Amino acid sequence: MRRLVALLVIALLGATLYGLSNHASGISVNGATVSGSTFRSELAAISTNATLGCYVAALDPVSFAPGAGGASMNASGAAAWANLRVEGIAINEFAAKNLKFHPDAATLAKARASLEGELTAASSNLQTPCTGTSVQALSEMPSEMRNFEIASQAASLDLVAKLNTTVPLTTASMQQYYSTHTSDYDTICVSVAVVAPSQLTAFNQAQSQGMSVAALAKKFSADPSGRKGGAYGCFAPSSSSYSGVRTDTLSTALNTFPTTPQQVTYNNATADLFVAPTSRTPTPFAQAESAVLSDLENANASAASTERERILYYDSVVAIDPSLGRWGLGTSGPSVFAPATPSSSAVGTATITALGVGASTYK
Repeated sequence: MRRLVALLVIALLGATLYGLSNHASGISVNGATVSGSTFRSELAAISTNATLGCYVAALDPVSFAPGAGGASMNASGAAAWANLRVEGIAINEFAAKNLKFHPDAATLAKARASLEGELTAASSNLQTPCTGTSVQALSEMPSEMRNFEIASQAASLDLVAKLNTTVPLTTASMQQYYSTHTSDYDTICVSVAVVAPSQLTAFNQAQSQGMSVAALAKKFSADPSGRKGGAYGCFAPSSSSYSGVRTDTLSTALNTFPTTPQQVTYNNATADLFVAPTSRTPTPFAQAESAVLSDLENANASAASTERERILYYDSVVAIDPSLGRWGLGTSGPSVFAPATPSSSAVGTATITALGVGASTYK
């Protein structure tokens, strides 16, 4: 289960080595504040603890672009961290005020386990997973940061559970959902044809004249499966490829290649890939459960994202230290934007050198 903001742990996303002056006002949301010193200590923890830094980078490595100065990161990364800090505080405040949510020790323990699971999942998606554990990553956070992350996780879980548009991730609820969407979890058998661009026109003409999927694959496909009529295999909901196969065949009738192929690289050359469903067989819930869970998690995350925008737009009064960025309305809702920086024509090179900072970099 992910945080309302963008799948729970996202409040860690985009952290940078952005430094604040000792007198910086930090962040304020509905009267709840994060001081400049707290902000600095969190970023210092991420930068100096390898395990914590690895897990945060696993969530959003793009946000860790280095700045021009020593021990610095770019301003857009700092704004991203500030933005997600704002979102986390806003959710906590909303849950406490509107949902009367005040977690007990047991609830916080469950939230911590959920947070550790999110970090572990992020690490497992790396080409080289983090060497330490998610438990270690949390232990490397300053206590205030760790307590905030766990509390935000708990508030997010509670809020998502109470949304009318979300489905509880219980076995009973998933079975009920499955019973009304059974056809979405059919086991799908497919045939493919990999067609060279030079043969595309002939392929389309042959299909329009009624040539079967098997015959088309045998005649035109460059893939070895063409010799057996393009038969490529069957994919159950438990297959790691199922989501892609389901999407590729969603609007295609049985035993028919789609009119619009996918462009692929095959044997170092461009080719057109056609995928035809040849059978769709109902799958028992026990075999489809993982796919049902994934679909419901995505649906719940979408509902949570909509609620997050509403909370930030209508229910939050936000103040941001100007050095962190500015609070405004973007295409994806309210957010923190990187602070404006002077153009090169407005700031001389000598001045920049003397200050020891880049035009968009802060120490």
